[in-house]
Amino acid sequence: MALKGNLRDFTTTQLLNLINLARKTGTLLVEGSDMATVSFREGKLIYAEIGQQDGRLSQVLFRSGKLTQEQSHFIESKFAGKSDKQLGHKLIQSKLVTQNDIIQSIQQHVLDVVYKLFTWADGSFAFDVSRMPPDERITIPIDLESVIMEGSRRLQESERLQEELPNLDASLKFASRADLRLKGINLTVDEWRIIKYVNPKNSIRQIAKANNLSEFQIRRIIYGMMQAGIVELIEPPKPDQPAPIRPRGQKTESVTEKRSVVNRLIDKIKSL
Repeated sequence: MALKGNLRDFTTTQLLNLINLARKTGTLLVEGSDMATVSFREGKLIYAEIGQQDGRLSQVLFRSGKLTQEQSHFIESKFAGKSDKQLGHKLIQSKLVTQNDIIQSIQQHVLDVVYKLFTWADGSFAFDVSRMPPDERITIPIDLESVIMEGSRRLQESERLQEELPNLDASLKFASRADLRLKGINLTVDEWRIIKYVNPKNSIRQIAKANNLSEFQIRRIIYGMMQAGIVELIEPPKPDQPAPIRPRGQKTESVTEKRSVVNRLIDKIKSL
C-alpha cells in the first residue's frame, strides 16, 4: 500500500513514527508552504532539502558559519563539478574545516528542514521507495526517535513563542541599563551576533535573515534576551487609516463651506 495523504489527516510525527517502526527506505516528498524532500535508509533519517535552499556542502558550511561567503564562492568556482564527498575531502586536507565541522553542519541542515515540517498543519505527502539523495551528496544517519521527541517539543515551544512574539516586523532597542546586565550574562555566539544588529531600523525578520536563523531560532533567542532585560520590542507603526469612501460624484465640503452652512442655520433659527 502506497504511503500518501495530507498532513491534515496524518501529522509529521505520525509519519516519522511509521517510517521508524517499519524501517523504511526511500524519500518522503511533502508539498505544503514549500516543497520538501526527506530521505531515509532502514528507518534512519539521512538527508533533507527544502524549497530553493541550496543543499551543496559549501552552502551548508556557509550557513553554519564554518565558511565565509567569500570562501564559499571561491570553493564553488575552484572545485566546480566535484561531488560534496570530494569537496569535503579537499576542505579537510586544506584545514579550512574539520571532519566534525562537516558532520555537524550537515546534520543541522537536515534537522532544520525536518523540524520545520513539524509546524506544517496542511500539505500533501507521498513516500517514494525508489528515490534516494543524489550520489554526490553526503548522507549521515540520524536516529528518528530523538528527532521525533525534539520536533514535538519544538512545536509546543514554537506555539508559545508565536504568542509572545507574533510580529517579526517589529524592531528592537536596548533596555535601560542593558550594558550592566550584559556584564553578568554569558551569551551564546548567536546571541552576540544578534546584539550587533539591535537597532530600531532593523526588523527582527531582517536580523534573522542576516544571521541565517529560522523564525523559531530568532524568536527563541530574542524572547530570552527580553526576559533577561537586555532588549525591548518596538512595534512597527500602524498603517494610516484609509479615507472614507464617498459615492461617486459627491463633493467634499471645505471647512469654510461647512461654517457658512452652520451660520445660515443659526440665522434661520434666530428669525423664527
